[in-house]
Amino acid sequence: MQIQSNTFTNTKLEQFFSTMLQEIYWSEQHLVNVLSTMTGAATNTELIQAFDQHRQQTEEHVKIVEQVFDLLGIPAEGEPSMGLQGLFDEGWQVIDETDEGSAQRDVALIIAAQKVEHYEIACYGSLVTLASTLGETEVADLLRTVLTEEKETDALLTIIAESKINAQASEEPA
Repeated sequence: MQIQSNTFTNTKLEQFFSTMLQEIYWSEQHLVNVLSTMTGAATNTELIQAFDQHRQQTEEHVKIVEQVFDLLGIPAEGEPSMGLQGLFDEGWQVIDETDEGSAQRDVALIIAAQKVEHYEIACYGSLVTLASTLGETEVADLLRTVLTEEKETDALLTIIAESKINAQASEEPA
């Protein structure tokens, strides 16, 4: 893809950044639906609230990434991410393979969600670093905001798992 931008000069690094941005844009758009499904599949009230809050944040992340595209003069187009598609598929699988209403399902949902969060943290961390390297300070700041929220969501999911869901799941029959 050729970048037609006011700020980019179309180097390989800029092309790589643009592709990563397109992939995270696609991912955030799809994650909104995935989180809605996970919210409906969860049992624990705290987990349901965490998934719903992150779905709302993800809707904002889509808008922030659109701002980044705008700042760079690049059309806001998504590019499928094979990595995140695989993680989304794992999420559907754990729903299918666990009993409805069980703590075991909640544990599996947390694990699936944290895999996605870790992937997003890696992507946003790389995007922030590349934006800084390319001299795009405002872009880096916007993406850093999203990175912070992704890290906070990951930490919250750990707290929810450790508070009682993991222990409850260990007491349920196989």
